[in-house]
Order: sequence, then C-alpha cells, then structure tokens
Amino acid sequence: MPIDVTALRAHFPSLDNGLAFFDGPGGTQTPRPVADAIAATLTGPLSNRGTVSPSELNAERSVTEFRDAYADLLRTPANSIVHGRSATQLTYDFARLLARGWNAGDEIVVSRLDHDSNVRPWVQVAERAGVTVRWMEIERETAELDLDSFERALTPRTRLVAVTGASNVLGTKPPLRRIADRAHEVGALVYVDGVHYAAHELVDVPALGADLFVCSPYKFLGPHCGVLTGAPELLETLRPDKLLPSSDAVPERFEFGTLPYETLAGATAAVEFLAAMDPGPATSRRERLAASFRSLHEHERTLRTRLEEGLRDLGDAVTLHSNAQDRTPTLLMTLEGRDAREAQIHLAARDVLATAGQFYAYEPFTAMKLEGPALRVGLAPYNTTAEVDRFLEGLAAFL
Repeated sequence: MPIDVTALRAHFPSLDNGLAFFDGPGGTQTPRPVADAIAATLTGPLSNRGTVSPSELNAERSVTEFRDAYADLLRTPANSIVHGRSATQLTYDFARLLARGWNAGDEIVVSRLDHDSNVRPWVQVAERAGVTVRWMEIERETAELDLDSFERALTPRTRLVAVTGASNVLGTKPPLRRIADRAHEVGALVYVDGVHYAAHELVDVPALGADLFVCSPYKFLGPHCGVLTGAPELLETLRPDKLLPSSDAVPERFEFGTLPYETLAGATAAVEFLAAMDPGPATSRRERLAASFRSLHEHERTLRTRLEEGLRDLGDAVTLHSNAQDRTPTLLMTLEGRDAREAQIHLAARDVLATAGQFYAYEPFTAMKLEGPALRVGLAPYNTTAEVDRFLEGLAAFL
C-alpha cells in the first residue's frame, strides 16, 4: 500500500507553515513523536545508568531500547550498536583505531564518490602511518563508480576499502556486495558510509558485506547523532584509549562519558516512526520496517519520476548529474549560465527549500568537474506531488 502522506505529514509541526522541504539529504524534519520521546526522557526522572532508582532505570532503558531499535533497523546484534556524536566523529575514531594495525607498505582504497567524512579520515591516518591511498574513480557520464579502477586499486596489500552506500549528492548506489566480496578476497575490511543510504533503503549489514557501517538518524527523521555497527568479533579486537573505571565491554568501550539518554530515546522513536509508516499485518519491528520501506520506495518512485520529467521539460537550461542506474531520489543539477545560489534564494522566497552548495562532497565535485555550487533536490517521506510541482514551477520562473 502507498504511504498515507496526509496522515504522515500531520506528525510534523514544521510542515504547518507551508514550507516545502527538499533538503532532506542534509537532514530531515522531525516528527512530534521523536520530540516527545526526547522531552519525556529529559524530564524523566533521569540520572546516570543503574539498577536501583527509577531515574537510573530510565537511563538504562533508553540505552537498551536504542541498541535494540538499531539492531532491528540494521539487522545486526544489539551489542554491536555504537552511539556517536556524528558519523564523522565515529569514522575518525575508528580510522585511528584501525590504523594502529597498519604498517608502511600497506594500502587502503577510498572512493571519489564519497562524502568527505568517508575520505579524509582515512587519507589522514594513512599519511601518518605511511600507508598508500588508492582510489576508485567515477564515470562522469553515468555518475557510477568505475569498477575497473577498483580492480586496479585492489591488491594483496589492501587493508581497508571505504565506500559509500549511496552518494549524498548524486544518489548513486554502488554495488556494495560485489565490492565487499572482492575486498574480502584479499583480506581487506570494508567500511561503508550508510548515512544517505539508510534514509532510503532498509539496511541489511550482513547482506551488504560491510564489516563496519555508519549512519545518522537525523537523515531519517531522528535527532542529531551517529550510529555505527560492526561484527562483534571485529569490535572485540579494537581497543580505544579509555578511562580506567569505564566499561571495557563492547560496545560501551567506544562510547566516552555519559551518554545523551534523551538523544538515544529520540533516535529509537525515529525507528518506531519509520516502522509505523505502513506496517501492514507484520508483527516484528523488522517486518514492519520492511513493509514501510516497500511503501516508501513506491512513494519516492512516483515523486522522482514526476520531478525528472518536469526537469526534462525545462530543456538544456538544466543539466542533471544524477544519472546512475541504481540511485536514491536525490538529484544534483547545474543551471546553464546561472548561479545555483540565486536559484536557492529565488525558491526560498516561494517557500521552497532546495539548497545550493558542494555538500562536503569534495571528491565527487572534483571528479565530475563541477565548478561552483550546484542545486540539490532530495525527497523525503513527507514530500508530496504538489510540492514537486511547486519546485518545478519556481525553478521554471527563475530560469
């Protein structure tokens, strides 16, 4: 069944002012149940985790429920779910940890398709460790990863392959399982940036072949934080610096200081909200998530088709760079002879929010030879056909 968008939108106070939000790839709007969960946890009672008082038990419950929710969302064990301030922070932390085992002469592979948070941390630790960095390139015409370049980059000395699940600007979804299988053949670990991917696909980390996978709940209706998961046996081998009295158990050993219990509660509520978008007759949370994501795909397909057809009608004035065969409903475009920032300002005056910039996608912009800002339009569950039409009308008026 398609998502009941009218009913879904009623949960988002920020939609009441008439704004049409196409900036979901940078962060989605927040439904009221997520905010309510945050407020209820903060006002508790709440204290540090423990097993005696109601306030201690509330804190403990927020952590347990968070790990259980993201175990269901990502299909990994609950004891592999690590909270972090952001995906960038988690990637830096794990890059430093993994690099401890690298030696001069080792190699890593990174991708021109990736957000800089899955490039620079690896490049920087590799430079310090004397490790060679090799690259997967982009095919400019298709916005696909050049898998031949991946084969050339992969060697018996490769220790890690870092690749995105989906580009935050081009929408391209590379064949992760194929990449992971080849990486594993030479004994390399695979680190997947799933920040954009998890907003549009129900994640199955084992099926993707990822050894480590990171995502950000605020990209799919939750609060600002990061979540990392990996095989528990791999996490057991990684030993970060930590305070002596703090837990050495996985995943607690990777989480420093008191956890933000209210943020964990909000992130859990976001998973519950996703599972309730169109749960059908399913019983388990994972089954409800699967049903909701199937309906979300149908909704996104309808809107993306309408959007792309409308952009084609604008002719050569718009160049669409999101051309991969398998991609999310995120479109990057440049405007012939026009500044994308001016288009953003023009659209904002019409209460349509589509942002212009580079979006921390330094490597994709360089590889695609995109100079200056580009306009990005990303679809989220709460977008409507009427909003797509408003965007197209506003862009046509600007041009």
